[in-house]
Amino acid sequence: MMTIKTTNLGFPRLGRKREWKKAIESYWNNKISKTELDEALQKLHRENLILQKNHHLDSVPVGDFSLYDHILDTSLLFNIIPERFQGRDVDDDLLFDIARGNKEHVASALIKWFNTNYHYIVPEWDNVTPKLGRNIILERFNYAKSLNINAHPVLVGPITFVKLSKGGNRSFEEKVRTLLPLYIEALTSLIKAGATLIQIDEPVLVTDEGEALEDITREAYEAFAEAEVADKLIIQTYFERANVKFLSSLPVKGLGLDFVHDNGYNLEQIKNGDFDKSKTLFAGIIDGRNVWAADVKAKKGLIETLTDYTDDLYINPSSSLLHVPVSLDDETSLDDTVRDGLSFATEKLEELDALKRAINDNNTEKLDVLQAQYERFQNQDFKNLTYDFDSVRSERKSAFATRKVLQQERLHLPDLPTTTIGSFPQSPEVRKKRADWKNDRISDEAYETFLKEEIKRWIEIQEDIGLDVFVHGEFERNDMVEFFGEKLQGFLVTKLGWVQSYGSRAVKPPIIYGDVKWTTPLTVDETVYAQSLTDKPVKGMLTGPVTILNWSFERVDLPRAEVQDQIALAINEEVLALEKAGIKVIQVDEPALREGLPLRKAYHEDYLQKAVHSFKLATSSVEDHTQIHTHMCYSQFGQIIHAIHDLDADVISIETSRSHGDLIKDFEDIHYDLGIGLGVYDIHSPRIPTEDEITTAINRGLQQIDRSLFWVNPDCGLKTRKEDEVKAALTVLVNSAKKLRQNSSNPVA
Repeated sequence: MMTIKTTNLGFPRLGRKREWKKAIESYWNNKISKTELDEALQKLHRENLILQKNHHLDSVPVGDFSLYDHILDTSLLFNIIPERFQGRDVDDDLLFDIARGNKEHVASALIKWFNTNYHYIVPEWDNVTPKLGRNIILERFNYAKSLNINAHPVLVGPITFVKLSKGGNRSFEEKVRTLLPLYIEALTSLIKAGATLIQIDEPVLVTDEGEALEDITREAYEAFAEAEVADKLIIQTYFERANVKFLSSLPVKGLGLDFVHDNGYNLEQIKNGDFDKSKTLFAGIIDGRNVWAADVKAKKGLIETLTDYTDDLYINPSSSLLHVPVSLDDETSLDDTVRDGLSFATEKLEELDALKRAINDNNTEKLDVLQAQYERFQNQDFKNLTYDFDSVRSERKSAFATRKVLQQERLHLPDLPTTTIGSFPQSPEVRKKRADWKNDRISDEAYETFLKEEIKRWIEIQEDIGLDVFVHGEFERNDMVEFFGEKLQGFLVTKLGWVQSYGSRAVKPPIIYGDVKWTTPLTVDETVYAQSLTDKPVKGMLTGPVTILNWSFERVDLPRAEVQDQIALAINEEVLALEKAGIKVIQVDEPALREGLPLRKAYHEDYLQKAVHSFKLATSSVEDHTQIHTHMCYSQFGQIIHAIHDLDADVISIETSRSHGDLIKDFEDIHYDLGIGLGVYDIHSPRIPTEDEITTAINRGLQQIDRSLFWVNPDCGLKTRKEDEVKAALTVLVNSAKKLRQNSSNPVA
């Protein structure tokens, strides 16, 4: 048996206790200096590197650490700077402004990273002059060397980088060719510094578009070969199957393949002889996207199979560990029967080390312990509930045209009704009160009194601003999915299981370990109290089954659709409880509908049909006069626009501000005859929109959407904004809508 080696594709940036997030946000809020920020982040980076070294990795990644996003880092590396931000020094403050916007300029678009819940900043090519800037990857590689760590640089490849970009007059191929000399310069500097392996991430090659990109991919990597840098390159793919035969034909040192999320196709290709045995194989055998412990006995068998097809084998996670929490060490309150089944980033490194010891040294002590834990968890009986799916309606009683009339008679909404997406600012006081309550520092009664005071205050604010449909503000909620995970049977919530969603935004996904069940009302008390304070309708605010599943760490022992429908039945119970309590408008958010879309089109129809069915299972049992809303944000919606229509929601609010209106084009291909609110300003930027900007956004939407169906709203929830920002922005929004109502007799521009 050959000697195998272990490596990693990337490590979480957040830190065990979100040190990364706290340092960056402290800098944004002028609480620490740039020097202090640099010192805090270097300390965390050092800890991450040493932790990986101490788990006996043969090579540790560098270039995965970032101040915001690795795609944005690559943009700055090559001077791909949005035109509106050009003319400034290329530094960290520029990076933050591109990502977040500032008082003068809007932020760059924020898009899901393939089918994950991570978001990247879209590179913009309008009027750019690519050149090699500060080589932060070289700096971090040299820093790792100074710590006596055997490291390999990680760089997003040219094909993926350009494919994820937008704008500019150059063709795709021209953009790639423009970047190739800059890549060669960067790669050459890394090799001169001592890099013997360089990980080039090309996940776009696992998508359906990958085949169409093969010619320019070959051209790019042959250019690297001519420059004598290709023999150090590993083309790394993940999240799906790749074209192994094509990638093996490229003049590079090796390939990285995902053997977890490839539906078995990568191994099948290797067994068919499509892999060049002389190349190094980086085998992604440990799930980098989920928190379940590996069946290390089965993984050992996979390794033994792979050794027959390569002379040089590394084993590693299936993707960067960016998508999982850092460590189980702080989860001291978890039941051991569940804990045995879990594996976070640090534990996944333990699994790799155990496998290497077993293969190389025939030392199975560590492997046996992990396997015993895995089997104990698998033998727990968490699957003992029965469900009657057929008894729940999955279609509304009447068509939308009928429902719309009944809802308007009940709600008396004006032309261009205004609302928000759901959440209001989670101020330091709100977060502190919740923490005090959870840690028994204040009583249930004191916490409930505080929540009612905050709800009442924001109902009054909405009255003063003049919104038409209110929300209670969600002050009792930590996160739109975690909140439901805390209350539904079959979920568990961790103490410090944080993962990065975008920028400094961290979420703590619940873990679905057993059958899901609704046992008691989840949101009724707060919503009913808010409704008692106003004559305006107050929306009940829920998260939909597709999003709860996609934003949780899901079970892998049941089909996804089955778990999704279990969640749908639970949400249906809550929808009916709200309706029974007199709530007239209920919003069931599905922001993750698009992100869960499989990367391969062959799986799209099945996924969308099941997603639509689950949403309708959750929402269709209400009466016709109850108005169902949903919300989606920060995705490319064009390819699922028909599925969005099939949800049959009375109103959908959807992000368009960061895409700068690109979504409007999608409505040219469909007659959308349901209510819709196209988000008219970007809530993730601290800048206050102008009235002209919002009016322009509304008018642009009205070019494709019937006015009688059109709603005016921000593009997402407001929990991350400051109170004064929210008040100012919503005032502009309402004033813009009111002026357009007054001018409704004029033709829409």
